[in-house]
Amino acid sequence: MNAPTPDPRHGTLYLVPVSLGEATPWTDFLPQQAQRITAGLRHFVVETARTARAHLKQLDYPHPLRDTDVRELPTEPLTTNATLDALLAPALAGNDVGLMSDAGCPAVADPGAKLVARAHALGIQVMPLIGPSSILLGLMGSGLNGQSFCFHGYLPVGEQERDSALRNLEDESRRCGRTQIFIETPYRNERIFDALLKLLKPDTRLCIGCDLGTPEAWLLTHSIRDWRKTARPAIARRPAIYLLLG
Repeated sequence: MNAPTPDPRHGTLYLVPVSLGEATPWTDFLPQQAQRITAGLRHFVVETARTARAHLKQLDYPHPLRDTDVRELPTEPLTTNATLDALLAPALAGNDVGLMSDAGCPAVADPGAKLVARAHALGIQVMPLIGPSSILLGLMGSGLNGQSFCFHGYLPVGEQERDSALRNLEDESRRCGRTQIFIETPYRNERIFDALLKLLKPDTRLCIGCDLGTPEAWLLTHSIRDWRKTARPAIARRPAIYLLLG
């Protein structure tokens, strides 16, 4: 049996990356072709409508925003096939649609994966555009294993569950040689850093990337032994990503 192919009568669902920092110009992170495609879209599905309109203004979007179809992704448990089909109705009618998250790449550590999956099921062509991802930027700059890695999103909030998760990540990393990647809510960065210093073995390497994709970005990799001796990093209430390799 031949694999299903997109229906040429449908439009394309473009996955449009956006800035990882509020003041970053689109020309600094989005290739010209991606800017051109985005400027030609009249239908968008977004994480937050207000944020998406602000990003489009950054792009010097050429169409009046009041006349642009901007629809928000539903929250769980409202994400059903019926709600997704309604969001994809313009594409089913032959119009191209853009999917945007609030920051970075859609459907990667952000909402949107279910919409993409539904587009595939409906025979809508899906086309990701090149743009910034803090996960890949962190991995590229960490010096840790880029051949085997796993992204875990957010760790548990509870202290005991979080500490158990960190120990498990370090154990798996040491056994498999696999880089472990996770993120944290900015206001909990100080607490997760303290937990990392307390729980991880001295020779485990830890990379922290902060404000990646913006002019304020920095990225450092040290062993836990050396992190314990260095000045405390300025991560309080700033977007950060963590990578460890035991």
